[in-house]
Amino acid sequence: MGADVVALRDGEPPMLVIAELKLGLNFELVLQAVERMRSADEVWLAVPATRKGRDRDRRAHHLCRLLGIGLLAVTLSTGQVTTLVEAGPYTPRRNGVRRRLILREFARRRGDPMEGGHARGARMTAYRQQALALAHQLRAAPQRPRDLKAVVPEAGTMLLRNVYGWFERTAKGVYALTPAGHDALRIWADHITGSTTDGISGADG
Repeated sequence: MGADVVALRDGEPPMLVIAELKLGLNFELVLQAVERMRSADEVWLAVPATRKGRDRDRRAHHLCRLLGIGLLAVTLSTGQVTTLVEAGPYTPRRNGVRRRLILREFARRRGDPMEGGHARGARMTAYRQQALALAHQLRAAPQRPRDLKAVVPEAGTMLLRNVYGWFERTAKGVYALTPAGHDALRIWADHITGSTTDGISGADG
């Protein structure tokens, strides 16, 4: 059988509980617990309690909940056992705000300019994509926000906020491209293409 701890509660039918004791919480231990779930009514993982280790990681707690696996932290010096996650069925509560942000970002992007596994440097996001579209329009001469709305509906707000420092107001209601904006057009040249509105192909960053 190979289980570290097995407990049986009287009843009809009997309830079988298996606990796996290990020196640390890792993926191999989680896989082992999943395998135990095929024969047990409840499966628990017990690991030494730490201050900043994986047993304190909320992502690990969430994974255990999703799998229905219980998690215990044992203080070795005193023998105290703390229940971090209860074993049993769990239905996650949907994060509506995060869901809306992801859907909005997806809707605003044009294409998928990021290479798989990209982690370093500035990310090409929907906001950066739209800022590049504005910079592309302003590369030749200053313009007014109302003249740019056909490319970026939120042109006025983006020019005013000037998140990347690419734009500057040269007169009342008139914006031009800064040297940083021209640099951005060169850096992100591969993500800029011509279209009926001189838009770009990319995403926010």
